[in-house]
Amino acid sequence: MSPGNPGEEPSHSPGRADSTRRETEQLVRGIGLTQATTLNMIDMIGVGPFVTMPLVIAAAGGPQAMLGWVLGALLALCDGLVWAELGAAIPDAGGSYRYLSEIYGPKSLGRLLSFLFIWQLSFSAPLSIASGCIGLAQYAGYLWPQLQRTIELHTAQLGVPLLGRFEVTVLVMPATGIAIVTAALVVFLLYRRITAIGRLAELLWIGVVITLGWVIVAGLTHFSAARAFDFPPDAFRLSPSFFLGLGSAMLISTYDYWV
Repeated sequence: MSPGNPGEEPSHSPGRADSTRRETEQLVRGIGLTQATTLNMIDMIGVGPFVTMPLVIAAAGGPQAMLGWVLGALLALCDGLVWAELGAAIPDAGGSYRYLSEIYGPKSLGRLLSFLFIWQLSFSAPLSIASGCIGLAQYAGYLWPQLQRTIELHTAQLGVPLLGRFEVTVLVMPATGIAIVTAALVVFLLYRRITAIGRLAELLWIGVVITLGWVIVAGLTHFSAARAFDFPPDAFRLSPSFFLGLGSAMLISTYDYWV
């Protein structure tokens, strides 16, 4: 009996069923070019540089810390170009998880590396969000100094095998509550459809651009050449201490660019 005859059982090809299931399991592509660009911009431009700027200057030992920022930006640019090529070559959902799986083999080392990436991301992503919330709370203290009032302060020594002893400080201030509320607000805003996230990103991008313009104008109107170019003696002498300071400054600045 031919396939088109009435009364015949419909054929169920395993290959066709798998293909249909994959089509129905595809994620919604609700982010366009503009929204993807704004998402990446607000992800890259965060509070990190404003919080870690003193650390970069201290690591480099003076205004030559700008060299660490420039070299860190070039390194982050190279990394971004690699990601752009990977995204064009493997246009699937999953990002790094998918890339590692394809590069090293989904049934061999890629399976382990992709799992390790997701495993470490479960720690690094919340810490990244927490650092941004803490930075916001710290800057809020400049507007409302009472937020910096110490409520509780505890310091303890923590011994870690093979690494030595570390000093752990727990500081509770009114600004701590600001950071907690900010983190809860971020979770609330992100708990919605991806299309809504795209529209939200466009609104936040406007705030980011306004803030950047504000910082640039404030820097230009309050620029002090005597302070900006007040290099210490032998600031650029190629010594071990120079490269150590440059490496430390690049480590912090590159982290800011990536996170």
